[in-house]
Amino acid sequence: MSTSMPYFRVAVLAAACFAGTAAQAQLFGGDDQARQAILDLRQRFDAAVNAQNRLVDENTQMRRSMLDLQQQIEAMRAELARSRGQDEQFARELSELQKRQGGSQQELDERMRKLEAAEVARAASAAAAATSPSASDPGATPGANANAAASDAAEKQEYDAALAVFRSGDFKASQTGFANFIKRYPRSQLAPSALFWLGNAQYATRNYKEAITNFRSLLTAVPNHTRAPEALLSIANCQVELKDTRAARATLESLVKTYPQSEAAQAARDRIAKMK
Repeated sequence: MSTSMPYFRVAVLAAACFAGTAAQAQLFGGDDQARQAILDLRQRFDAAVNAQNRLVDENTQMRRSMLDLQQQIEAMRAELARSRGQDEQFARELSELQKRQGGSQQELDERMRKLEAAEVARAASAAAAATSPSASDPGATPGANANAAASDAAEKQEYDAALAVFRSGDFKASQTGFANFIKRYPRSQLAPSALFWLGNAQYATRNYKEAITNFRSLLTAVPNHTRAPEALLSIANCQVELKDTRAARATLESLVKTYPQSEAAQAARDRIAKMK
């Protein structure tokens, strides 16, 4: 018994050592798996955090983009409002301009109707005088009288053609017609009337300064012409369009003083009263 006892103890100790070694190996093996599991969990956690951070960044960027878009929309709305305001202002100004031009055209047509009758009568009288033997030079031959009558007829025809263009509303073309007539027949009895209608055509096309020049040329050449009062009134109209109210008033006062009995003078009095 005493001899076998040490062997039994060695066997027990060996078995215990083997068991301890196995348990230690099993414990270390479990730690590796735990560590690996923790590492995997940490990686998944880090990935989730990174994904969340990306989502936050994308959300922030999206909010900024939406804010920028909203600001652009507001700017476009403001620009649209300004554009609508400008369109409305332009429409009002255009309406006022059309009304003013309509009034000017009606006034011009009215003056034409009143003056055309006098023009026809004067032309008929001039033609009759040109062909009348009593009005001719006693020493002149019948052929010379015929040539003079033909020349007067040509002048009248060209003048009537320019006036017809004016009546049609083609004011630019009529300006060319009247200007050519004045250049070709500067001493014609119809030249003052051509200056008058040339000025009116220029007024209709807003060429107010040139119109004033031609109206004044009429007044300088023939101050007692039947259209002289109308020419002064037209000068005042041009000065009003040029925003020169003081000059327009002075012209109207000159019209009343120089041609007090004319219809144009009465119109000038009414306008002077409205200016006060």
